[in-house]
Amino acid sequence: MVEKVPMTPQGYQKLQEELKRIKAEDRPKNIAAIEEARDHGDLSENAEYDAAKEHQQQLDHKIRDIEDRLSRAQVIRPEDVKGDRVVFGATVVLNDLNRDRKVTYQIVGETETDSSRGKISIKSPIGKAVIGKSAGEMFYVETPAGEREYEVEEIRFE
Repeated sequence: MVEKVPMTPQGYQKLQEELKRIKAEDRPKNIAAIEEARDHGDLSENAEYDAAKEHQQQLDHKIRDIEDRLSRAQVIRPEDVKGDRVVFGATVVLNDLNRDRKVTYQIVGETETDSSRGKISIKSPIGKAVIGKSAGEMFYVETPAGEREYEVEEIRFE
């Protein structure tokens, strides 16, 4: 069975745009760099050529990876999800009981993670721990800085 890759519509669009950019801009620039390096003569001692070919392999790998994720995408619109438990796409307000402060996170796919914008991966320690919790529930998370305790204050689907 093919493992689905959950993502929000914004995450899906971002991956599509990245793939388009790589194919339309990065790949052609790389091909030109290979051609230019090839024109410098002996390929056996041509560091520019080797670097350009290695970059080409990296781009090809990235293209395959993005195409694979897009083909397995399970696009979930948070506003279409309802319920009283934290699920993928939910925005959750947590009370960080160790620091006595509130933090707000949206649970997103791995490729959408952006902690500066409050988007954490469903596979992150907090993401894994909060899934299935309801408002008022407390839970612990093991972090590099030690064990942390949180309380779910609010769950939104936006």
